[in-house]
Amino acid sequence: MGYLIDFVLHIDDHLVNIVNTFGGSTYFILFAIVFVETGAVILPFLPGDSLLFAAAALAANPAYGLNIWFFVALFLLAAIGGDSLNFYLGGKAGAALSSHSWFGRLINKDKLAQSERFFRKHGPLAIFLGRFMPIIRTFVPFTAAGSQFPYRRFLKYNVSAALTWVAICCGGGYFFGNIPFVKAHFSAVVLGIIVISLIPAIVGWLKGRHPATPSRLPEDD
Repeated sequence: MGYLIDFVLHIDDHLVNIVNTFGGSTYFILFAIVFVETGAVILPFLPGDSLLFAAAALAANPAYGLNIWFFVALFLLAAIGGDSLNFYLGGKAGAALSSHSWFGRLINKDKLAQSERFFRKHGPLAIFLGRFMPIIRTFVPFTAAGSQFPYRRFLKYNVSAALTWVAICCGGGYFFGNIPFVKAHFSAVVLGIIVISLIPAIVGWLKGRHPATPSRLPEDD
């Protein structure tokens, strides 16, 4: 876990090492990370937003010879395909997998319950909003499928969310990731991205713990 935290906070340095070590295979390594983050259900802690931002920042630097459009295409396929696999697992064997002795221990039941509440509250819009919320995005497709949500409708929200997510994260990294101030404080920027992306989940959690009570009208004397 310590290595994972270090990887996320210093993701720019680690990506440079990956590029120097694996060259063109870097595209497929990053594709696999983004795909597995949602597709595997049990690995919600893998980097997402910060990975796209850092990869796009490297692509904007001619020294690394990376193609931003190749990254964009692969990240879109990874996001859409990962969510679709997640949906398939939730639809075909969601209840069985969740209660399975081995698989059940790997799923964060609290986060799964949180995503179920999130989906019930927001309905189909949760599929779009969940893409921008770390951890929640891993469980929303699983939850949607378990709720008998039609895949065609799911795919519509899934594609639109992936397009928006990749455009924002890659666009931000490509145009702003190499600004001297950003490069000098990259870890702080990554941490800021994580905090901002977690705000909706934190607000929803706080509202769940402290539900608003309806105000009472004053009684007539």
